[in-house]
Amino acid sequence: MYKLRFKIIIAVLSITLIVLTGVGFVIGQLYESFYLNNLTERVEKEAYLASYKLAEQPLISERAQSLAVEVSEMLEARVTIILSDGTVIGESETDPATMDNHIIRPEIAAIERGEEGTAIRYSETVQDELLYYAVEIMDDNNNRVGYLRLGLSTQTLDDMTEMIWWILAVSFAVAFFIIVTITYRVTNEMIRPIESATVVANELAEGNFQARTAEGKRDEIGQLTRSINILAFNLEQLTKRHQAQKERMETLIDNMGSGLILINIKGDISLINRTCREIFEEDTDRWLNHLYHDVIKHKELIKIVQMIFITEQKQRMQIYFPVHSEIRHFEVYAAPVMSSLGKLKGIVLVLHDITELKKLEQVRTDFVANVSHELKTPVTSIKGFTETLLDGAMNTESLREKFLTIIAKESERLQSLIQDLLDLSRIEQSYFRLNWQRTNLRLTIEEVIELLKKKAVEKQIELNVMIEGDVTLDGDGERLKQIAINLINNGIMYTPVGGVIRVSLKGEEEQIEMKISDTGVGITEKELPRIFERFYRVDRARSRNSGGTGLGLAIVKHLVEAHHGKITVESEVGKGTTFTILFKRNRLDIE
Repeated sequence: MYKLRFKIIIAVLSITLIVLTGVGFVIGQLYESFYLNNLTERVEKEAYLASYKLAEQPLISERAQSLAVEVSEMLEARVTIILSDGTVIGESETDPATMDNHIIRPEIAAIERGEEGTAIRYSETVQDELLYYAVEIMDDNNNRVGYLRLGLSTQTLDDMTEMIWWILAVSFAVAFFIIVTITYRVTNEMIRPIESATVVANELAEGNFQARTAEGKRDEIGQLTRSINILAFNLEQLTKRHQAQKERMETLIDNMGSGLILINIKGDISLINRTCREIFEEDTDRWLNHLYHDVIKHKELIKIVQMIFITEQKQRMQIYFPVHSEIRHFEVYAAPVMSSLGKLKGIVLVLHDITELKKLEQVRTDFVANVSHELKTPVTSIKGFTETLLDGAMNTESLREKFLTIIAKESERLQSLIQDLLDLSRIEQSYFRLNWQRTNLRLTIEEVIELLKKKAVEKQIELNVMIEGDVTLDGDGERLKQIAINLINNGIMYTPVGGVIRVSLKGEEEQIEMKISDTGVGITEKELPRIFERFYRVDRARSRNSGGTGLGLAIVKHLVEAHHGKITVESEVGKGTTFTILFKRNRLDIE
């Protein structure tokens, strides 16, 4: 902007200087010419007047010299009287006898040619530059008898010319200074708002849409500054709306229940939402700007992306993989992102978690079969032994007692299965409520140990209890007892003779940790995600023979979740299994 200011100033001053110089030169020349013409006219008039006076009397050398001196004193000029042949007979500045013939002098020669007898030249006689004007002296018969020449010094003309040039120089210098000052101020008034507008424009280009410039007068520059301020205001409002929309979109994408992945044409992941972190159990933010096949470990998803890159067609597929120790099912919608010209720009993947739907479908499918299968064995046993008794075995006392014992055992098993189904059904209902009260887990565990102690002794299994800290919490005592019974009973059931079951309670400031571990047969990694499913058994034959219904862990999980707790399981085949449950100490922390 400084360059523009100086360019304008230099351009204006250059033009002004050229114009002033030209005007001064013309004025000086015109004034000098005007003064010279006036001086020439004066000399001409005075020469004619003097020639008329000389024409009244004959030109005699004695008289001519005195007349020359007399006229010179009157006119304050050099006077020379010359005869027609060029002889000087009168000279006011020197002796005429010493002067040469003047017929060849320029002013006399001009008269001889019929021109105006004037000339400006240097005079050796008076050692000065003179303006000469010569006229003819005529007698009464209008015959030329000689010449009269007047000479005025040009020093006055030179002094006047020098004074004129000085006046012009001073006047133009003052005018030039005034023009410089006015130009600088006017340029500043013009450039300052432009500079301010430029600064604001640069701020807008850098993203600072709150920048504003001072609005000037109602001229073109003022209109420019107002237009920039309006532009800045509109950009600020547009940016705010865009930012608000972006934040809403980011909030929507991050908090949507489905996983979202956007892949660009190069195969790099350009967008991934927060739900994907839970789905893939990884810090998916690190996936950004990485190739999809380098970070996604699931081959099914990779195949879907590759298929879209090849066909540019929508794809829909159901896949499943383990998440947090359980199998979760996802319905994947994949579609190409096309430009307005029909070219592929990227791929969008949406992963809907349909695990609950799958579980519901599976429950619906398996429920009748599982219940029928579980009920079939005791019912068949009861029916078979009853028919055997009716066929005559009841008359044999030993057989009657044996068969009735089996019938009673199967009836007990049938009752346990029905009771578990009823409990699980009640727990899953929306109206199910816990009987909240302050409960001491120490007492609950001691009751459970006392209840199952006989069964553990029969298998020579050692029950160890370790309690650390305050283990009181808000919860349903009966349901907490049911949780402990199911887990410890499972441990006894799957732990071989001579094993150990350890129960530990650890009270912390905000939560209580319950751990139940055994040295039993363990669970394979493949089966771990399914152990909380209904009727799922790791060892079906052994579970059924031991009286298990396959619903215990499902009930445990629902009761833990009803207490807003968290249950996890770790197991190693041949070494044992450990269940860990975390309960909130206070109900206020839950609600």
